[in-house]
Amino acid sequence: MSPELDRTRPVWRQVAAVIADRIADGSYPVGSRVPSVVELSTEFGIAASTAQKALTHLKTEGLVRAEVGLGSFVAERPSKPTDGGA
Repeated sequence: MSPELDRTRPVWRQVAAVIADRIADGSYPVGSRVPSVVELSTEFGIAASTAQKALTHLKTEGLVRAEVGLGSFVAERPSKPTDGGA
């Protein structure tokens, strides 16, 4: 059951947003594996490079962490922002 994608906006951003929403709502709890590039490609009907771009973005945002040979997992989030201020 894949979400409807708006092909007039960057698809990788939409896929990343869906995964981020699933992390936020607990569908993918901390430490759980997120779908692979192949799984995302199949679920959303997108190219592997598009799925990879979405996962890379989520990693950059600190939402997921990658483990070589194992996959991507939901990262532990700090309980409060650690903003240094100023």
